[in-house]
Amino acid sequence: MSRLAQFNWLGVIDYIPALLQGLYYTLLVSVVGLVIGFVLGAIFGLGRISRNKIVYGISTAYIELLRGTPVLVQAIWIYFALPLIIGFNIPSLTAGIVVIGLNSGAYIAEIVRGAVQSVEKGQMEAGRSLGLSQHLTMRYVIWPQAFKRMIPPLGNQFIISIKDTSLLSVILVPELIFQGRLVASNHFNAVEIYTTVAIFYLVITLTLSKVLNIMEKRLTH
Repeated sequence: MSRLAQFNWLGVIDYIPALLQGLYYTLLVSVVGLVIGFVLGAIFGLGRISRNKIVYGISTAYIELLRGTPVLVQAIWIYFALPLIIGFNIPSLTAGIVVIGLNSGAYIAEIVRGAVQSVEKGQMEAGRSLGLSQHLTMRYVIWPQAFKRMIPPLGNQFIISIKDTSLLSVILVPELIFQGRLVASNHFNAVEIYTTVAIFYLVITLTLSKVLNIMEKRLTH
C-alpha cells in the first residue's frame, strides 16, 4: 500500500468550512487591499510623471520603499512596530489590508505610469487643440486609453496579492494559511490540509488567469 493511501483524505471534508472561512478572509484582504492599492497607485503613478520635483520625489520614495522591502517585513513592522509609535494597537485584519494596499499600490503605480506614458503624445496635443485643458485631456482622452492597457497587469497584480496574503498569517490574519495551520496543528493531518489549501490557491489563480485572458482578448478585438 502506498504511503498516500494511508492518509485520511475524506476526513478533510470535515474541515472545509474552516478553510472556506480562511478563503473568505483571503479574498476580502485581497480585494479591499487592491482597491486601496489602485487609488494609491493612480496617485503616485501620476506623481511619477509629474514635473513638480516634490511630487515626483515623494512618489519615487514611496514606490522604491515599498518595492524594495519584503511584504513580510512590512507586515511585521506595521503590526508590531507601528503601534509603539502611534500608541495604540492595530487589529490584525486591518493591518493585513493596509499591508496589501500599500504594497500593491507601489507596483500599481508603476503600471499606471507605464500605461499613461504608452499613450501616444499626439493624443495630448489633439485634446489640447480641441480646446480641452491638460486636466480634461488627461481625464477624457489619455486615461480611458491607458486604463484599457492597465487591465492585464492589474489582474496579474491581483493574483500576486492573493498569494501574498499567505504571509499575513504571521500577524494572525485569519486567512487561508492561518486556518490551515490551525486545523493541521489540532488534528495532525498536515499532508491532507496543506494539500487542500494548495488546491484552493490553485483553483483561484487559474480561474482568475482564465478570466483575464478572456478580458484581454475582448479588449484587443
